[in-house]
Amino acid sequence: MDSGETTTKLSVPRMDCPSCAGKVENALDRLAGVSSYKTQPTTGTVAITYDTTSVEKTDVVTAIESAGYDVTDTTSEGTTDGGANDSIWTSPRALKTWISGGFLALGLLFEFVLAAQNAAVGTVLGSELFVADILFLIGVAVGGQEILRNGYYSARNLNLDIDFLMSVAILGALVASLAFGEALYFEAATLAFLFSVAELLERSSMDQARNSLQELMDLSPNEATVKRDDGEETVPVEDVSVGDVVVVRPGEKIPMDGDVVDGDSAVNQAPITGESVPVDKTTGDEVYAGTINEEGYLEIQVTSAAADNTLSRIVEMVEDAQSNKTEREQFVERFSAWYTPVVVAFAVLVTLGSPFVLGTAWSTAVVYGLTLLVLACPCAFVISTPVSVVSGITSAADNGVLIKGGNHLEAMGAVDVVTFDKTGTLTKGELTVTDVVPLHGNTEDDVLRCARGLEARSEHPIGEAIVAEAGSADVAEREIDDFEAITGKGVRAELDGTPHFAGKPGLFDDLGFDLSHVHATTDGGVVTETTRQLCERHNCLDLLEETVPELQSEGKTVVLVGTEDEIEGVVAVADEVRPEAKRTIARLKDLGVERTMMLTGDNDRTARAIAEQVGVDEHRAELLPDEKVEAIEELVEEYDGVAMVGDGINDAPALATASVGIAMGAAGTDTALETADIALMGDDLAKLPYLYELANDANGVIRQNIVGSLLVKAGLAVAVPFGYVPIWLAVLAGDAGMTVGVTGNAMRLSRIRPDLATDTAERSE
Repeated sequence: MDSGETTTKLSVPRMDCPSCAGKVENALDRLAGVSSYKTQPTTGTVAITYDTTSVEKTDVVTAIESAGYDVTDTTSEGTTDGGANDSIWTSPRALKTWISGGFLALGLLFEFVLAAQNAAVGTVLGSELFVADILFLIGVAVGGQEILRNGYYSARNLNLDIDFLMSVAILGALVASLAFGEALYFEAATLAFLFSVAELLERSSMDQARNSLQELMDLSPNEATVKRDDGEETVPVEDVSVGDVVVVRPGEKIPMDGDVVDGDSAVNQAPITGESVPVDKTTGDEVYAGTINEEGYLEIQVTSAAADNTLSRIVEMVEDAQSNKTEREQFVERFSAWYTPVVVAFAVLVTLGSPFVLGTAWSTAVVYGLTLLVLACPCAFVISTPVSVVSGITSAADNGVLIKGGNHLEAMGAVDVVTFDKTGTLTKGELTVTDVVPLHGNTEDDVLRCARGLEARSEHPIGEAIVAEAGSADVAEREIDDFEAITGKGVRAELDGTPHFAGKPGLFDDLGFDLSHVHATTDGGVVTETTRQLCERHNCLDLLEETVPELQSEGKTVVLVGTEDEIEGVVAVADEVRPEAKRTIARLKDLGVERTMMLTGDNDRTARAIAEQVGVDEHRAELLPDEKVEAIEELVEEYDGVAMVGDGINDAPALATASVGIAMGAAGTDTALETADIALMGDDLAKLPYLYELANDANGVIRQNIVGSLLVKAGLAVAVPFGYVPIWLAVLAGDAGMTVGVTGNAMRLSRIRPDLATDTAERSE
């Protein structure tokens, strides 16, 4: 019988802090049949893998609920739905908090303003209770319900977290009031009210971190209009099958990944690729779920199910990215494991020792101990890194950069060297005609018409580039007969009955042409003054020694075109450098990258030309894939961090070897998404400086959060025995204040944006 192992994602919205996750994990640890789980407090989800033959989903839900957290929704693998939450500030917890605060305020009014009316109303164990004390106790009863409830679940799950510590502090204040005869009801009410406010603030802050991911999940529409034999039908996207044709009208979101089968339009792909300019789409072009049809009517044949489309994969990878802990997160977890026990022990020591060492009253010593218990939970310290990572990763995804883990974000911020593949990375990866030099009285159209006829039946990429250029120039076609490929040299065919040739200079050298002496119709931009002086006629070219080497030095491939009697022209073809490449390299250096390098399998002359054009510090040419890996390994030994930027397919070994592997143009490409640590979803190299800046700033924010939260906690703890830190300050500054502070600091990362103005200008050049 099949083992029946399955993975289910559960939405647990109130699990919004590491201590909450700890209780859930302890509950799942006691459940037989659960093989693994991932708790993600920053998104409020738990992914559990379990054996259905020994445990059911209801058992898993019950286990989580036994830790004190409601499961609001269940989702299948690969999707997430946090459910709709009520406003935090009008929730039942919030209403109880405001009522508790009202009774606390009334108690203070009777304690200090209406002292004459603060009469004794009874006694408990010999201690008098006044009106203010009753009001404080009501405040504790109302505001402390959730705290004591959560504290109970913490004790039940053997979790020494903030809920347990605050419960002990509140109950300790009440017990001490009876034991010492000196009322600490005010302190108990203050703890109940202020900690409830702190919890609301923490939940609100965490929701801010969740919002950006929720926005990603909300991009894809829930319904699609499917074309049927008898018309159109609107159905949920989950019911759309691969092969169905969906209809998308102007202004609508594209519901599924697919290929355009009818219509043309401009599509806003910013949600997926981060491109600021809409992309023209026509029959045969690929489109992605969540992108917006700007103006035209489109019919799209679906190529991926809803759970497998590009947007769904991005959302899933962003969620999973939180599970890859950074080195700083691992340090924080190790540190927090002994921080709480040490501070609790310090609280006990202060409570028992301060009356003898500092001469304080026992009641005061108890207050000191309770204050230290408030500071014993490292909540702000623990969330300082994950909330920053989530903010950085989701902000990057919103701008078309997919970072597959916090560890990769951290590593990118420490990169000293960036290496680039050439083809498809620094260049467009598509051959285009760059120069046409007509000779012996022919025009450019004459040369292209001849070249088109010769290359029309060729399957070589150079031939395809020439045919495409001739087509865009709208030159006339010629009648072709007796086509023949001359291996390693070029092609031959009869055009309108006359034999013609196209190929390398060596082909025409073999045909007996004097390549050192031909005449250009115009200077073509490559005629030099020296060659003019060598001939009685102007526009004399030396193809062998001057023109061809000059074009080749620019990284271009040269094709000669002519008949048996005359060379009609020169066509240069090249893989064009991306217009944003030079600016990208310069910007990376401005941001602090020490060294840039290009690694390519192309010949050294072409590589040198491209390297000089884009401005990389160094290039290495004629490299096989394993030699690229060796080059990366050398750099990794020399520098702390090395990034490799490639297409995610041919460069997979080098991407895997580098400290950070970055894939270009990964939208819709499974291989690129799986291979790289980071994927630039759009084919836009200009996003690289943005990524580097974001990663650097993220590392800075993480350091600020860790150091800041640790120093505040330590400073408050040291000051407690000397009476400088009242219990309300410990709650507001040490817990609520730092939680809000580190979250707000982390959210600053969402303000970093690519330099869209520069990128747009470069694309228009």
